[in-house]
Amino acid sequence: MYRSVAENKKTASNATPEHSGGITIKSPRELELMRRAGRIVAATLALLRGVVRPGMTTRELDTIASREIQRLGGKAVFKGYRGFPAAVCVSINDEIVHGIPAGRAIQEGDLVKIDLGVSVQGYIGDAAITVGVGEISPEARSLMKATEQALEEGIKVARDGAYLGDVGVAIEGCARAHGYSVVREYTGHGVGRFLHEEPQVPNYGSLGTGPRLRSGMTLALEPMVNVGDWRTRVLENKWTVVTLDGSLSAHFERTIAIRDGDAEVLTRW
Repeated sequence: MYRSVAENKKTASNATPEHSGGITIKSPRELELMRRAGRIVAATLALLRGVVRPGMTTRELDTIASREIQRLGGKAVFKGYRGFPAAVCVSINDEIVHGIPAGRAIQEGDLVKIDLGVSVQGYIGDAAITVGVGEISPEARSLMKATEQALEEGIKVARDGAYLGDVGVAIEGCARAHGYSVVREYTGHGVGRFLHEEPQVPNYGSLGTGPRLRSGMTLALEPMVNVGDWRTRVLENKWTVVTLDGSLSAHFERTIAIRDGDAEVLTRW
């Protein structure tokens, strides 16, 4: 789950209602709790990737995820977050993010985006995957590959001493090289005790701009990449974000910890 660039209020379902702001450096204990949360996120996403099939409803995915998170000893962070009614966001095709699980049946050829967060003793892991259901179009396959590659390119440059803008340049550069656009109205974010912490992490930027990254910072990097234009709109349910032009969208996300060398992926699947 991520935030709009216009959003300034920061809350979490497992902590005090208001976050005072500022970038935080996590202690070794905090990082270990986030690793534990991240492992549950990764295991749950792996399970969901394996069970998605035509005819299954998005609500069934939410039920499976809720049971698995509980079985593994975590807490589903999204459920109840600002009134969101489910443990996972499930968004299909032109839906970018924040899709609400319901009775909608998944179809052959769909691109299904699954986003979930888990807390362990108050510390959070957050990640998302895009799954192609059955036989998908060459365009859909290319979009998925490019989006995941863009995420990996962002992770490569996210290390101690780099600038946040460098990460955005790497992500957008990869997406644009494949002919796609990155969503600009929603961003990645810091994560830890709160689901949304500072800094915001745009999927675009300029080299050498933004905050300097420091060891111990924890970020949720999450490129949202569209076949068409980057602009978006929100459906009447006040949650689901879709592409303005109806084009296909993909989404991948990982929680990482900044280090002196390569970033540590806390939600590696």
